[in-house]
Amino acid sequence: MSTIRLKNIKIFAFHGCLVEEEKIGSDYLVNLSVKADLSKAATSDRLTDTVDYVHLQKIVKNEMAIRSKLLEHVGQRIIAVVFKEIPLVNTVKVTVAKVNPPIGGDVAEVSVTMQSMR
Repeated sequence: MSTIRLKNIKIFAFHGCLVEEEKIGSDYLVNLSVKADLSKAATSDRLTDTVDYVHLQKIVKNEMAIRSKLLEHVGQRIIAVVFKEIPLVNTVKVTVAKVNPPIGGDVAEVSVTMQSMR
């Protein structure tokens, strides 16, 4: 099993339970890693035999554009779409972090990490 990682995908989105978060938005960082058998791609050198990280980034971008109250909901949607669209993937791990959250304190970020296996 091999791992493909996308680190610190920067996205501006409108997630959160507060009405202000829906209007103002926040910066987010998403980290995504997937596990798959990439042995065929290692010998063939063909994009069709691997997990295209451009496709992964597009999934993250599309799901982050859909407003949710909870980071858990966004994370689970990302996992579900990766499994739906990329059959080669066996495991998905995603961390969604809100930068400078409005929680009344000096906190750099809050994050949720979720992992699922097929």
